[in-house]
Amino acid sequence: MAGNAIRLASTHVAALGRFLTFLALSFLVAGRPLLAQDAGPQILRDTETERFLADISAPMAKSAGLAPGALQVVLINDPEINAFVAGGQTIYINSGLILAADNANEVEGVIAHELGHIEAGHIALQGEGLRPASRIALLSLLLGVAAIAAGAAGPGMAALGAGTQVAQSKALAFTRGQEGSADASAVRHLNEAHYSGKGMVSFFAKLKQEEYRLTPADATIDPYAQTHPMTDDREAALTADLQKSPWWNTPSDAAQQVRFLRVKAKLAGYVQDPDVTLRKMPESDQSIPAHYARAYAWHRAAYPDKANREADALLATAPLDPYFNELKGQILLENGHPREALAPLRIAVDQSHGAPLISALFGQALIATDDPANFAEAEKVLKISVDKDREDPLAWYALGAVYAQRGDEAHAALASAEKYAMDGNNELARSNAEKALLGLKQGTPDYLRAEDIAVTSRNNMDSRYGKRH
Repeated sequence: MAGNAIRLASTHVAALGRFLTFLALSFLVAGRPLLAQDAGPQILRDTETERFLADISAPMAKSAGLAPGALQVVLINDPEINAFVAGGQTIYINSGLILAADNANEVEGVIAHELGHIEAGHIALQGEGLRPASRIALLSLLLGVAAIAAGAAGPGMAALGAGTQVAQSKALAFTRGQEGSADASAVRHLNEAHYSGKGMVSFFAKLKQEEYRLTPADATIDPYAQTHPMTDDREAALTADLQKSPWWNTPSDAAQQVRFLRVKAKLAGYVQDPDVTLRKMPESDQSIPAHYARAYAWHRAAYPDKANREADALLATAPLDPYFNELKGQILLENGHPREALAPLRIAVDQSHGAPLISALFGQALIATDDPANFAEAEKVLKISVDKDREDPLAWYALGAVYAQRGDEAHAALASAEKYAMDGNNELARSNAEKALLGLKQGTPDYLRAEDIAVTSRNNMDSRYGKRH
């Protein structure tokens, strides 16, 4: 009997550990938390989208006391209506939230809330706030195990369960307090940015719909068992304050709304099943967003002629639009026509003022022509790309191909090390960095960078698998 009791207690220890891990790692605005997983979420990169999110965020980031350009807004490929912060000055927004929003003002309201978390340092404070809950849980664990070991299995299990419940209640109360604080800060950020709060209020209606959809008809929601205050309560608390703002009746910026509809449409075409997109955006809809969505849908569905036709329709309205040209070049490149892709991609690079993601795509097209005459230009644009944005693994991969083609194995290995470091592949990052060190001149910036990657990757491997002797 004693052996069975100890194994039972161990099961509760594991469950408690999972619960405390959940509290430490989950942070969200609505819906369910994003938990740490072995395979991280997929980040979506797009110049037009990133610039739009940066522009609408900038005045609110200033209100939160962040330095210009310090805030990053990152798009995650996840259909849930969710946004969160996870430390630092970065806001993560799910694709599902963008697709659920009706206008730019609703997205502004979400960003204002997340900035409240960043400004108050809520992630850093979570450890302090959850420490009392951890102490209660640990104490109940020790008491429970002691009781079980003494032969009192019933009281011991009761102590384990009661302690976990009290710890959970304290932790949830703490996170609800943080959410209320972030909501209050959001009002100030919207006001100081001269944005209306109507979008924040209207987005609450969408959150309530999610609550209703995810809650069984016969279920009763316990407001004290939630990470957030109930949406009705949040809406009631905020609406009065938002309506007092002199900017409450300020109409949304028409140009920003146009940009939002374009971003939303291209995202829908990219992440949704093509059949869904084509049903929602039929041929009868000749608007810019509809052409955008169908172009990506047809491209994903492997109908290049139809995708090209939609891209051409967009270019007919704005021949020098950098993002329409980027789309045209991408369709051509990814369907085996790199030479034809060069002209629109060259325009896209020029009109976007050398946007690094677009420059990287242009560099890949130059390499894909398999014409050595294009490799010098490819190296030039790819170097500019990685200098501006070092977080694009495809740019490093392409640059490595250029170096390898001309026999510069050291720089090819360094480019590969950069790529694998971003991919989280410490073994290949380390081996390529050490290979680069053999051929690079000591003391140069490239040598020091290779050395840094080698050391960091080796340390990551040691911490993960244990130091090897």
